[in-house]
Amino acid sequence: MAVADLSEIVKAYDVRGVVPDQWDEALAELFGAAFVRVTDASAIVVGHDMRPSSPGLSRAFGRGAAGQGADVTEIGLCSTDQLYFASGQLDLPGAMFTASHNPAQYNGIKMCREGAKPVGQESGLAEVRALVEEWRVSGPPAREPDVAEGTLVQRDVLTDYAQHLRTLVDLTGIRQLKVVVDAGNGMGGHTVPTVFEGLPLQLDPMYFELDGTFPNHEANPLDPKNIVDLQRRVRETGADIGLAFDGDADRCFVVDENGDPVAPSAITALVAARELAKSPGSTVIHNLITSWSVPEVVRESGGTPVRTRVGHSFIKAEMARTGAIFGGEHSAHYYFRDFWNADTGMLAALHVLAALGEQQGTLSELVAEYDRYAASGEINSTVEDQPGRAAAVKAAFQDRDGVEIDELDGLTVTAADWWFNLRASNTEPLLRLNVEARDAATVDAVRDEVLGIVRA
Repeated sequence: MAVADLSEIVKAYDVRGVVPDQWDEALAELFGAAFVRVTDASAIVVGHDMRPSSPGLSRAFGRGAAGQGADVTEIGLCSTDQLYFASGQLDLPGAMFTASHNPAQYNGIKMCREGAKPVGQESGLAEVRALVEEWRVSGPPAREPDVAEGTLVQRDVLTDYAQHLRTLVDLTGIRQLKVVVDAGNGMGGHTVPTVFEGLPLQLDPMYFELDGTFPNHEANPLDPKNIVDLQRRVRETGADIGLAFDGDADRCFVVDENGDPVAPSAITALVAARELAKSPGSTVIHNLITSWSVPEVVRESGGTPVRTRVGHSFIKAEMARTGAIFGGEHSAHYYFRDFWNADTGMLAALHVLAALGEQQGTLSELVAEYDRYAASGEINSTVEDQPGRAAAVKAAFQDRDGVEIDELDGLTVTAADWWFNLRASNTEPLLRLNVEARDAATVDAVRDEVLGIVRA
C-alpha cells in the first residue's frame, strides 16, 4: 500500500496527497470503512470532482463503507458545496473526493457528518486516521452477524442543489447582466449552467470542459496569474462582471467591469449587509484577516460581528455556537446558515449578481462602499525558525504606544491607522503576513518593517 506515514496525507481538515505515490484506492477503501465506524453511520453520501483518479477513489471509499454495513448514495460528479447540500438535504454524513485547487496529481477527501457538520482533527478525523493505521495491518473488522452489507445506489442531486440556491436569492427581477465565468476546467463547469439556467444572465463560459489535468491554468484563483484570462475577457467583451471558481467550485472570486479583482473582504461585507437586511440583528462571523470594513459594515447594518481564527472548522463552530446568519473569510470562503453553515461560493456569487442587477450602477461603484482600506494581500516568507521570527516581530512592536497585540491566530498587531497579522503555515516552513491601513503608504511602511525582521 502507498504511504508509510499517514501524517503526510491526513491534514487538519481533510485528507490530501499525491496519487498513487502517497495514497491509492486500497487506502481509500479503508478510509470509507473507518469513516462509517467513527460516525456510526447507517448510510452516507459520496461525491467526487473531475480529477482522473476521483471516480476510482470515490467508489473504493463507498465499497469500504458498504462493507461495514452502510448504504452509500453516490452522487457522482459534483462541487464540494453540492456534496454539502446532499449531506444537509439527506441528513447523511458525506465524503467529497477532491484536492480543490492543488495540481492534477493530487487528490483528497473532505468529510462531514450529517447536516454538513465538519470533520477535522478534533471532530473525528484523528479517530479515522487511527483506525486506518490499525487496519492497514489487520484489515477492517468483519460486520456484526446481524448487519447486512450496505448498498450502493446512484442519485443525481444537481437540479435539487440549483433549485435550493435559487430559493435563497431572487434574481428573477434583476436587469440583464453579461457574466464571464472561468471554471478553470473544474466543477464550476458542471454546476454553473444548471444554476444559471433561465436567469436574466448572458453567460460567457471559459474553460467549462471538465478536465482534472487543468490544461489552461491551475484552478486556484487566489493566485493572480490564474485570473489573467478572465480579466482580459471581461475587458474585451464589456462584461458587467467576471467570476472565477476554484477546482471543486466551493470558492468564488470576483472581478469588476474593469477586470479589477474585488477583495473577498468586500464581498463578505456586501453579502453580510444583504443577509442582515433579511434577518436584522443577527450575528456575522469573520476571520481575523478580513478587512476592518467587514465588522464596520456589519455594525452599520445592525448586526453583531464576531471575530474568529482562520479555517472552516473554526468558522463553522462559531456559526453553530452563535447562530450566525453568515460568515466570510479573506480566502473567498463564504458560509451561510441557510446552507447548513457550510461554505458555498455559488451562493455568494448569486448574492453579488443580485446586488449588481438590482441597481443600475457598475460593480466597481457598488463595491466601493465595502472596500474602504488599503491592503498588502498575503505575503509569504520562507522561514525555518517560524516561532523565533514571530517572537522577534512581537518584541519589536509590543512596547509601542497605542499598539495592541493579540495571539488568537498567530500574531496580530493593531494601531489606530493600521494592523497586521503574521501566521505560520500549518504545512510549510512559511510565515504569512497580511497588512491593512488607511492608506497605501502606511501599508508599505508597515509591510517593509515587518518583513525586514521576518527575513533578517
